[in-house]
Amino acid sequence: MKKSDFYYDLPKELIAQTPIERRDSSRLMVLDKKTGEYSLRHFYDIVDFLGDGDLLILNDSRVIPARLFGVREDTGGTVELVMLHESGSENVWECMVRPGRRCKPGARLIFGDSALIGEVIEITAGGNRIISFKYDGIFLEVLDRLGQVPLPPYITEKLDDPERYQTVYSKNPGSAAAPTAGLHFTNDLLKKICAKGVKIKYITLHVGLGTFRPVKEDKIEDHLMHSEFCIIPDDTAEAVTHIKKSGGRVIAVGTTSCRTLEAFSESDGTLKPQSGWTDIYIYPGYRFKCVDALITNFHLPESTLIMLVSALAGRENILNAYKAAIDAKMRFFSFGDAMFIR
Repeated sequence: MKKSDFYYDLPKELIAQTPIERRDSSRLMVLDKKTGEYSLRHFYDIVDFLGDGDLLILNDSRVIPARLFGVREDTGGTVELVMLHESGSENVWECMVRPGRRCKPGARLIFGDSALIGEVIEITAGGNRIISFKYDGIFLEVLDRLGQVPLPPYITEKLDDPERYQTVYSKNPGSAAAPTAGLHFTNDLLKKICAKGVKIKYITLHVGLGTFRPVKEDKIEDHLMHSEFCIIPDDTAEAVTHIKKSGGRVIAVGTTSCRTLEAFSESDGTLKPQSGWTDIYIYPGYRFKCVDALITNFHLPESTLIMLVSALAGRENILNAYKAAIDAKMRFFSFGDAMFIR
């Protein structure tokens, strides 16, 4: 298939720049993956489409304040850095650095009057830097003091409350971007969902900025997918295995949860507790083993994420639904409205 098969024209004004006042009052498109029929509701209506026998899987990763501004020790020149993920050793991270031309191995970067010092160890094949950090105290507390939450490149307005780029259930720090499908949930809504007999379990996938990397190859099969680290706890694996054997639905909240489940499930959809890296790439033709339904946001044209939802619901169904969402002036991308593919 060609990248252009997943193009749609989105008016710029429909790209949500700020979160809606009430998380669960965003709009919701409910799409039947078999027929392509859809209806428009509000996200708090999601309870009407869930029930006993359903298992909801959420990603509890938390975004860290991974954008740092500092100076090079040798010249005093300014530098901007975004931490992507830990790279094998404690306090060693793969990072995007700007300007990177002079940040060669051995260069030292100073942040916050030397509260945090980074030394470039190596340059990756993709041009990122492997950096070792030194600091006093607790690393995440240092980042909270010095860093900023890295927002997606299509969001240009300032975020007044950084917690609005976190899910209400986030707890495991490590993401450079939020698992945004979960931003619509409130604690009260989760309680209502549980009251209907729905089971809720969690996985962790630390989202990297590679999720925003465009597909450059014309043939989508030639795209090289980025890797992300995942954790599947014991109770989640047990719950998924039970649901798959009993004939219930596994409903992934977000493409991150979906990719984790599909990457590590057995051929019958069952799971074992484990952790590891995945670069799973899901596009039309893929046969889902574990995920039966998906709660997700609206994704960028020609992105790996619109390819994933097209694999689940069919490319024509997705593009028709996206056209309807544009006609209805729904809000798109990270702070935008939601879709339930069932």
